[in-house]
Amino acid sequence: MSKVILIVTDSMGVGALPDAAAYGDAGADTFGHILREKKDFNIPNLRRLGIGNIEGVAWPQLACPVPLGAFGKMAEVSKGKDTITGHWEIAGIYTEIPFKTYPHGFPQKFIDEFEQAIGVGVLGNYPTSGTEVIEKLGPEHEATGKPIVYTSADSVFQIAANTAVIPLPRLYEICETARRLLVGDVACGRVIARPYVIENGKRVRTPDRKDYAVSPPEETVLDKIKKAGKRVYAVGKISDIFNGQGVTDQVHTESNMDGVDKTIEAMKMDFDGFIFTNLVDFDSKYGHRRDALGYGRCIEEFDARIPELLAALGEDDVLMICADHGNDPVHSGYDHTREYVPLLIAGPKVKAGVDLGIRTSFADAGATAADILGAEAPAIGKSFKAQIL
Repeated sequence: MSKVILIVTDSMGVGALPDAAAYGDAGADTFGHILREKKDFNIPNLRRLGIGNIEGVAWPQLACPVPLGAFGKMAEVSKGKDTITGHWEIAGIYTEIPFKTYPHGFPQKFIDEFEQAIGVGVLGNYPTSGTEVIEKLGPEHEATGKPIVYTSADSVFQIAANTAVIPLPRLYEICETARRLLVGDVACGRVIARPYVIENGKRVRTPDRKDYAVSPPEETVLDKIKKAGKRVYAVGKISDIFNGQGVTDQVHTESNMDGVDKTIEAMKMDFDGFIFTNLVDFDSKYGHRRDALGYGRCIEEFDARIPELLAALGEDDVLMICADHGNDPVHSGYDHTREYVPLLIAGPKVKAGVDLGIRTSFADAGATAADILGAEAPAIGKSFKAQIL
């Protein structure tokens, strides 16, 4: 049995891309700024995998004499810095035209149509932080039953609701209505359900988030691995990001640690294929909230689980760790940052100390997964299988 396990540490960028200034992200460095802010940062396992050996990083003090496996970083060639663009590029799709964003909120014509379709008015409709908007508009939402809608620098239409006011099944129905309407001139990458509850007098988002994405415009690595007769096991929001396309198995997660648990469970199953995991807490709980210390603790928690991941690898398995964009908690605003992403690879047959340098596309990770699993190569991406095995 042979598996490729690709874990996306959502938003853990490792330094600004050359075109970052065009996105308002000059000087962004998610990992480097967390390291600077968190003086007691303890990540021995990421260090052992070679995160401090990556070319051009600003933290050479983390360098390992001989990393356990292969290491490098990847540049994004697609236009944008959002979740879908990053994941789709990993899976072999180049996005030339960025998904449409709504820095001034969605057009009133659409809002009117949406309100008519769901039978109730809405609150908000502007770019903001999700945790802030439920505190600001939560009381009015709870008094009126009107859902809260908001967006960000990403192509997203987010709908927040207290599940005591709008039960989860109804919130999902409202999101499905929005997904159906957000096409054409008001095209949008994702509709996201953002349920919350009140605990000890504070509004707290639940893990029942659900993403409604557009389908990929062409076959991805997931489709190609599936067509090769292998299983494609999606952990976390991966299935939502690809709208289920190319996925054979999918499992929901409640947190990063739950995501690691479920990844390890899949690794121990008897099948050939691809395990594709997204660990979203880095981004949603800390990057968007500009919490550098919390982000650092989150990385430490993941770091502590790496030995378990390595121990679960079969003889022919390969583990890859990367990201999909940055979200520098020291940067201005609340949104993603245009950055390189790390590439760390380990496995029983992976050569130690292999420097993969700077890869020209996120797609190299997916192309390598397809190559290892004997699937057709994706449209973009260059496999580094021969360099690491």
